Amino acid sequence: MATSPRLGARYILRALEDASYGEHILAAALQLKGPAQKQLFRLACRRRSLCFPQARVEARSVLEISNICRQRCNFCGMNRDAGIPRYLIGRADTLHIARQVYARGRRVLLIQSGESAAPRFVEHVCRCVQAVKSAHRDLVVILCLGNLLRAQYRQLKDAGADRYILKFETSNPALYRKIKPGDRLSRRVARIQELIALGFEVGSGNMVGLPGQTTTDIARDLLFLSRFKLSMGSSSVFIPGESCRYRGLPPGDVDMTLNCMALIRIMYPHLLIPATSSLEKLRKGGQFLGLTAGANAVTVHDGSPARVKKNFPIYSPNRFIPNERHVRAIVRRAGLHFSSDALDRPRGEGSAYRARLNSRT
Repeated sequence: MATSPRLGARYILRALEDASYGEHILAAALQLKGPAQKQLFRLACRRRSLCFPQARVEARSVLEISNICRQRCNFCGMNRDAGIPRYLIGRADTLHIARQVYARGRRVLLIQSGESAAPRFVEHVCRCVQAVKSAHRDLVVILCLGNLLRAQYRQLKDAGADRYILKFETSNPALYRKIKPGDRLSRRVARIQELIALGFEVGSGNMVGLPGQTTTDIARDLLFLSRFKLSMGSSSVFIPGESCRYRGLPPGDVDMTLNCMALIRIMYPHLLIPATSSLEKLRKGGQFLGLTAGANAVTVHDGSPARVKKNFPIYSPNRFIPNERHVRAIVRRAGLHFSSDALDRPRGEGSAYRARLNSRT
């Protein structure tokens, strides 16, 4: 991965405090390690406290409703050519699962699947969302279903879905075509913009360590986020799926991913940012480090039935699956508070917020 011109850590951190987000500054910041990385994390946490002063971490239950996928992503073990059994969880089971996680106190449910724009599938998800929201109106429903038609996004919004996650993965169009054959970055961007226009709270972000990706690419990803009015942002570390074209390639760098997360927090302090389980897969304690780098959301894998978990191998059937005990422990260790309630996204446009940010606390 290409490196940026050598800049001193003090210069980099001062530039970030002054909201100087030039491409060369970001590329250098992505490579900080040791004491300088800790200073970067402290700055990120200070920015987090400006927008989320109660120090709460949103906990989401995840339901992996289907692994049927039409994409041929080179990095994902669930792509359409992977030889895995396909499944679809029915509406009655979905409602039962929602009731179970609600009874445990959870108020955020992430419904995730492979990408399918088949009308019957989208209509099925709509019926599931309607059933869940009818039973629990205060349960926030997040969807992560990939590229769909605008009319289908409208159906899902009308059914009661609150948020939608659609990562752009990389802002480099040529690299995007390589990792996702048959798709285009311009198409992905159009879908993100449609979701925002329809009134969803939208999350997006990148992957770090993709084959052929440079540090400059990642720096440009950070700037690319500014194109969208997002509510959530994320950076996940590349782990090659065991049943995909990229199997056997080296994974991404955890430290660079953590630095990318910290930079998202510094540049866009109002966003909800997850500490993903992929960090823990590559480094014990990785999710905890994500929280120290500015994250304020975690996912509890207590929604998907045990019988289907092995058939949702985004990168591996042996992926790390965080339970509530684990996430409560790392949240407490990070000096934060575990919250089953949805976190409200602050309005960063207000004068009081700008005054606090400009104070460089």
